[in-house]
Amino acid sequence: MDSSMINFKVIKKSKLSRARLGILQTPHGVVQTPALVPVATQAVVKTLTSDQVVATGSQLLIANTYHLAIRPGASTVKKQGGLHKFMHWPKPLMTDSGGFQVFSLGFGRELGTNKVITNQVKTRIKSGQQPKNLVISDDGVEFRSHVDGRKLFLGPRQSIRLQEQLGADIIYAFDECPPPQASRTYTQEAVGRTHRWAKVCLQTKRSNQALYGIVQGGRFRDLRILSARFMAGLDFNGYGVGGEFGQHKINMSRMLNWVTDELPPAKPRHLLGIGHLSDIPLLIKAGIDTFDCIVPTHYARHGTAFTSQGQLDMYKQIHKNIRQPLDTKCSCPVCSQYSRSYIYHLLKSHELTGLSLLTFHNLYFFNATVAGWRKLIKQGKL
Repeated sequence: MDSSMINFKVIKKSKLSRARLGILQTPHGVVQTPALVPVATQAVVKTLTSDQVVATGSQLLIANTYHLAIRPGASTVKKQGGLHKFMHWPKPLMTDSGGFQVFSLGFGRELGTNKVITNQVKTRIKSGQQPKNLVISDDGVEFRSHVDGRKLFLGPRQSIRLQEQLGADIIYAFDECPPPQASRTYTQEAVGRTHRWAKVCLQTKRSNQALYGIVQGGRFRDLRILSARFMAGLDFNGYGVGGEFGQHKINMSRMLNWVTDELPPAKPRHLLGIGHLSDIPLLIKAGIDTFDCIVPTHYARHGTAFTSQGQLDMYKQIHKNIRQPLDTKCSCPVCSQYSRSYIYHLLKSHELTGLSLLTFHNLYFFNATVAGWRKLIKQGKL
């Protein structure tokens, strides 16, 4: 495989944890790691222009292969010159494989569950069990479009071809992301499919995009280690860590350590779909280099601002007459120019600009927080 499209270098390793500083070089620029990867599901970070996203300090985005394949279609994006030109994004890009939709549109939707759950699991998904809304086979997954109901088939070959049309710097092998309710037997079968699909993805890829393999295995230590060792033995440019992490986030660090101990230290590691503020120091200490999460943008669209003093619900009337910014310690343009009172007014008036201002601030705040963790690693304090 041609690995010249990205180059990763670890520039400092922590003596206190598995944390590390790195430089990830791509055709569209350099990413200082550890780094947050904001989610641009449909080739956009919701409510912001690409220029605004750059101004938040974001270094790398991840777009969604499944959603872009449905609309506008990967071939349309290719005709427009690829994702970078299509969305006017000058920096590095990732696309996921569509494997997460196997979970989110299947058992995730059916059981109303996320990747991490805090309540006691009562339902167990058994060997061979199928979700109601899609069909999983050894060849891939048959979906019905959430837009028009037409049948879609996505497997390792289809995923790679779609991602090659989209043209991101970094693409992912197609995988099956099992839900937290999966039994050991079901998880073992899903890991087997993911491993077979990984080989097919490597054989299918014709572009010089960087390809990451994805480690699965759920909450089971031996399956996580098995999957990490299997992926490490294949010629990937980097590795994603997917799936669920048990019933309590307190276990996440331990589970990530199982994986990062097995992966090649010279290659980048990406954690898929995890990134609450409380998660960030844990995953960085476990040796994760990049991680994507919808939290800063999703919460913003529901009126929540993240600040150095905690979360603010900007729909609450307490903010109606407050002249101070969201965060007096934040140097973003939103905090330097707008008051809480103004943002409260916009939200209560259903003005979209209010959501845009919160999204900008949250992304800026998250990126600044991660930059602070990079500084601590450099100083030998993390």
